[in-house]
Amino acid sequence: MARHLITSALPYINGIKHLGNMVGSMLPADVYSRYLRQRGHEVLYICATDEHGTPAELAAKAAGQSVEQFCAEQHDAQKAIYDGFALSFDYFGRSSSQQNREITQEFARELKANGFIEERAIRQVYSVADGRFLPDRYIEGTCPHCGYDKARGDQCENCTRLLDPTDLINPRSAVSGSTELEVRETTHLFLLQSKLADEVEAWIEEHGKDWPTLASSIARKWLTEGLNDRAITRDLDWGVPVPADVWPELAAQGKVFYVWFDAPIEYIGATKEWSDADPARRDWKSWWYEATDVRYTEFMAKDNVPFHTVMFPATQLGTRAPWKKVDYVKAFNWLNYYGGKFSTSQKHGIFTDAALELLPADYWRYFLMANAPESDDTSFSWELFATTVNKDLADTLGNFVNRVLSFSLKRFGDTVPAGAEPGEAEAALGTEVAALIAEYQAQLDSLQFRKAAQALRALWSAGNVYLETKAPWLQIKTDEAGAALTLRTAMQLIHLYGVLSAPFIPATSAAMRAVFASSEAGEPGWVSEEQATALDFVAAGTSFTVPPVLFAKITEDDLAAWRERFGAQ
Repeated sequence: MARHLITSALPYINGIKHLGNMVGSMLPADVYSRYLRQRGHEVLYICATDEHGTPAELAAKAAGQSVEQFCAEQHDAQKAIYDGFALSFDYFGRSSSQQNREITQEFARELKANGFIEERAIRQVYSVADGRFLPDRYIEGTCPHCGYDKARGDQCENCTRLLDPTDLINPRSAVSGSTELEVRETTHLFLLQSKLADEVEAWIEEHGKDWPTLASSIARKWLTEGLNDRAITRDLDWGVPVPADVWPELAAQGKVFYVWFDAPIEYIGATKEWSDADPARRDWKSWWYEATDVRYTEFMAKDNVPFHTVMFPATQLGTRAPWKKVDYVKAFNWLNYYGGKFSTSQKHGIFTDAALELLPADYWRYFLMANAPESDDTSFSWELFATTVNKDLADTLGNFVNRVLSFSLKRFGDTVPAGAEPGEAEAALGTEVAALIAEYQAQLDSLQFRKAAQALRALWSAGNVYLETKAPWLQIKTDEAGAALTLRTAMQLIHLYGVLSAPFIPATSAAMRAVFASSEAGEPGWVSEEQATALDFVAAGTSFTVPPVLFAKITEDDLAAWRERFGAQ
């Protein structure tokens, strides 16, 4: 049985993330990790805050803090929110860690030794007012392609086109706002991706054939357009320093590595952080170095795909060391907000801290995965959110649990009733449930989260159909034993839902399992086909309690208040 290494794109440090960021990387990675653990696999789910680069310095400056203090506080703030969403990271690290610094510098040394890094003199924008060279993101101006007036020197956030600072119209310093800019010569390190292009292409041809079309098409598009050499250093005060033993002059000038060079290496760095934190843990290298028994799955939104499928593999290949490379890239399109982009920098949309203020995490977890932007961009609306919560969570699942337990408590007391022996209806239900579980399992195995949510919803619906067909509130008038059987069977489904729903709605899953006194504490295992068909999880006579309402319905008053607070356009 393979070990599973799972990473999700590192959330950037410059502020609390929005729901689009959550559904595009961390949440599906968590759902998959939870599922694999239930199936008995050894799983290591690694993530971290991405702390280097220009935006971190700018955000710290705006906050009136040192960049070190800003990043430390933001890391803790983000981690608290991810805990609130019940993300089950095995470790949530920091790209500014000493471990990442050491591994990144060692990567650079190996690339240099193998002839894949060279120094080049380039012409770069210099701000006279600021007295410094400006990295790409320190320059703002008007995009020549779409006219957006806050485009950065590396990319336009509006149309997503990659840019050079000299492409911008009316460029200005993002530090001071000064337009007194000059182009001067300076020296930077370049990763010679052109020399690695054939190897990267061969690697993608071999390993990318099973990736989703979104991931493989983006990777191949970059290769078709040509894999150019890329500057991997910047003039910043914050970052992984260029190692002085290899490049003493550049180190003396304060050059640091480009954030997109060291950020993917932090997956390895964070694994070492995890390993170093507890000597009893498996050595970090067993997950990354000559790790032939590891299946590595990455989760990310589509704008991160080129760096993870082209640039990082090129970096790994160039070291000539047996670093573990990704086996499967699960890429997502964008979740939009009423047709417009969620944006951290523009504060547009619902952010994760505000979401948790409104409702518990399971409401958001289920909605986001049931509407995950897998095949194309999707759009959040409060109307769709309310419909999903009210129909699927409140009515189909929550109401089923409450009505079964409340009615049984009223008519048979607080233990699971025995009733008659199972008959044809129960046998048919068991067969249907086993088939639906197989479908649910197949969709999770193939990382099709919307379809997995549909299969889970179908399981919940099967219980409602059975209950409506048997109608124990009518049965009890003429066949008390039959009504007891119906309720006992429905209670088996409540336990089953508590087990199978855990990857999507872990808190509610735990609440459903806790209904029965016989339930074991901790995370549940999976359910076999034989168990599902038999529908015999909780013995007659087992004590149970009626939980509080699992999901409250969203009202029109709620929607009106949220539209006013967050906007709806």
